[in-house]
Amino acid sequence: MEDKNKDKYKDKDIDIEKIRQAGTKYIGKNVLYYEVIDSTHIEARKLAMEKIEDGTVLIAKKQTNGIGTRGRSWYTGDKNIAMTIILYPKCSIEKLSSITIQIAECMKQAINELYSYNLKIKEPNDLMLNNKKICGILTQIATKDNNIDYLLISLGFNVNEEQFSNDIAQTATSLRKEYSKEFERERIICKFLEILEKKIEYINCKN
Repeated sequence: MEDKNKDKYKDKDIDIEKIRQAGTKYIGKNVLYYEVIDSTHIEARKLAMEKIEDGTVLIAKKQTNGIGTRGRSWYTGDKNIAMTIILYPKCSIEKLSSITIQIAECMKQAINELYSYNLKIKEPNDLMLNNKKICGILTQIATKDNNIDYLLISLGFNVNEEQFSNDIAQTATSLRKEYSKEFERERIICKFLEILEKKIEYINCKN
C-alpha cells in the first residue's frame, strides 16, 4: 500500500518533521506551516489570544507583510526563515525587560555553534554580518491584570537569499551571499529553539 504521508512535506521545502524533532521539551513540538502569509506575527497574536499550545511555532515559506522595526514592513522570500514563537511565561514583566537582546544572543549562539560564524548584535533588534543586516527580531509582550498573558518572538533571517531589492541591496545580506553555499534552515531553526528554551528556563519563565 502506498504511504500517503511519504511526500507530505515534499512541497514545503522546509521539513517540518525535523523541526518537531528538535531537542526541546515543548518549544517547536507544535508547528504550523503556511505557504504564503502576510505576517506570522499577526497570525500568532490571534492564536495566542485563543490560547494555542505553549511553544507553538509558526513558519512561513513566504511572508509578504512582516512587521519590522517601528512597524516597517519586512518581506521574507521562500529561501529564508520567517517564524514566530508563542510562549506563555510564568514570570514577572521585569524579567523580560531585555528579552529582545536575549533572543538575538540565542540566534548569535546558534550560528556560532553550527558554523563558527560570528554575528554582531545591533541594538535594539538586529543581527549583522559583515556590517549588513541578516536578521530582524520583533518581540511583543501582552499583559492582563498586570500579569504576562503571552510573549511573541518573531524572526526574519536571510539564509539562502541571493538577490535583494535595490532599496536594501547595500544594507542586507544572507548566509548564502556571504559564504557562497546553501544552508539547511531546519538545522538553524532547531539549534535556535534548543538554545531559546534553555534561556527561557534560565530566566524562570517556565516552571
